[in-house]
Amino acid sequence: QVQLVESGGGLVQPGGSLRLSCTASGITFSMYHMAWYRQAPGKQREVVATITNTYNTVYADSVKGRFTISRDNAKNSVYLQLNSLKPEDTAVYYCNGDRMGRGRDVYWGQGTQVTVSS
Repeated sequence: QVQLVESGGGLVQPGGSLRLSCTASGITFSMYHMAWYRQAPGKQREVVATITNTYNTVYADSVKGRFTISRDNAKNSVYLQLNSLKPEDTAVYYCNGDRMGRGRDVYWGQGTQVTVSS
């Protein structure tokens, strides 16, 4: 059974930082492109950052220079470091895994809430 389990969300003040973690089980993690998505109330889910199985990274323009995605294949985990947080970063953040980036074996975590507010 495949599971992606996120953690690390919470309430933070504007300008603060958080580190999200996602640990996978039931997959050959090293073969998966991993990504973080987010969905704010009333908005569509959007991709925030991706990291391929060869460690190439891509970021949404809205988070470039503030967020950093990384992975540790030995721990079957992907991380998202969120710095300089803004109220508009408030959303549920979801971990996504896509085997070799082919869009066929795709899995999602349950999401973790990030709230940026003073």
